[in-house]
Amino acid sequence: MSPLFPALAAGSTRPALQFGDQALSHAELATVAGSLAARIAGAPRVAVWATPTLGTAVGVVAALLAGVPVVPVNPKTGERELTHIVTDSSPALVLAEHGVELPPILAGLPRLDTDVDHITDAAGVPGGAGPAAPLPAEPSPEAPALIVYTSGTTGPPKGVVLPRRAVAATLDALEDAWQWTEADVLVHALPLFHVHGLILGILGPLRRGGSVRHLGRFGTDGVARELSSGATMLFGVPTMYHRIAEALAGDPALAKALTGARLLVSGSAALPVHDHERIAAATGRRVIERYGMTETLMNTSVRADGEPRAGTVGVPLAGVELRLVDETGAAIAAYDGETVGEIQVRGPNLFTEYLNRPDATAAAFDDGWFRTGDMAIRDPDGYVRIVGRKATDLIKSGGYKIGAGEIENVLLEHPGVREAAVTGEPDEDLGERIVAWIVPAQADAPPSAEELAAHVGAQLASHKRPRTVRYLEALPRNDMGKIMKRALRG
Repeated sequence: MSPLFPALAAGSTRPALQFGDQALSHAELATVAGSLAARIAGAPRVAVWATPTLGTAVGVVAALLAGVPVVPVNPKTGERELTHIVTDSSPALVLAEHGVELPPILAGLPRLDTDVDHITDAAGVPGGAGPAAPLPAEPSPEAPALIVYTSGTTGPPKGVVLPRRAVAATLDALEDAWQWTEADVLVHALPLFHVHGLILGILGPLRRGGSVRHLGRFGTDGVARELSSGATMLFGVPTMYHRIAEALAGDPALAKALTGARLLVSGSAALPVHDHERIAAATGRRVIERYGMTETLMNTSVRADGEPRAGTVGVPLAGVELRLVDETGAAIAAYDGETVGEIQVRGPNLFTEYLNRPDATAAAFDDGWFRTGDMAIRDPDGYVRIVGRKATDLIKSGGYKIGAGEIENVLLEHPGVREAAVTGEPDEDLGERIVAWIVPAQADAPPSAEELAAHVGAQLASHKRPRTVRYLEALPRNDMGKIMKRALRG
């Protein structure tokens, strides 16, 4: 059995996976996934139609047990992007739940069902038996575990090849940072085609020997129910925590459930300070943030035994080296809470390559350091505060380098602002002027541009005030809740 999942090898009877009324213990998962693994062993690569279901989790685990690289596929992917992903990755077969209709590009591939009943029936494996055939030997730590495609914001999505050692290194570093044990029960409702939902949210509990309860679809009622019935951790994205913050005032059961949680973790985008404070005030619990990317898995986190400081992503995880560099590529030594630089990282958590893209792989590294494209500052105690993306969030105005993130946080503190995004656009005088995109709390009574500029100027330096304010009914977001700023500019 794969050393990625020690509890499967040990035959633990502790709960492993729960999706609605479907559940498997670690021992049962070993049987079912082992049976499927024996049928796909030797395949060069498999695609998994990644619906938020038990079958998806079983399919991914089975492929990892078989040593076969997994390509998780977002079921909402459009035809052109899906065609690129399938053509680029060339899976030998597709794993999907029984009865799911696949698009033509995948329907032509050999298919195996991932439903528990169909797996055991097809393999002739009774409920308590072991796998139908012996599993292959554990691959090298450098062997590919998953190929996860990027969002494709700057061109066709790139296939990020994640080796088995990167998965193990990240999950073990989070064990240390979050004091994560087999006693923890994780709740989440994230999609299962990316790092946050699949690797952290499913493989993380399985590696620890703990369990995960997936809600299928996010709802504050489901969060309250599971945290009130033995769950200890919650993973979410800022959109989810914003909805929680909005609901807390009128939902004492939700507040009580969150108060009892051991750890509340937010990721995939920055959680506004305003939502941090509302949740802390209502529950006494602080949400902690972590920082990672598809190419690097996790780089930093606020530690469970550290200060849960709003607006930061904590300190580098065990084994991860992190530095900031200026525009010339020179390392920034300052830990002054002011100097902005690009984050570069190196360590065992990094990907191997972009599939079929040696040019992009070479361009992504600087003498072994991965160029994240994220801009940050470091506080004197080493806490990292991300101020935005180099391509979209670093604004050069009047000779100053300004991070959009800190302006967005201040705007969100204004009672008349529901959502906010900040971008830069060309300005003959300033080089770039700061533009605020605002979803007002009351559509018929939005705060004026002058009021918002004064609000920012009172909290930050005057050169960080928005010069232009544009009002929207909603900000464009992707599946993970990240604001798509290129859509704003376009």
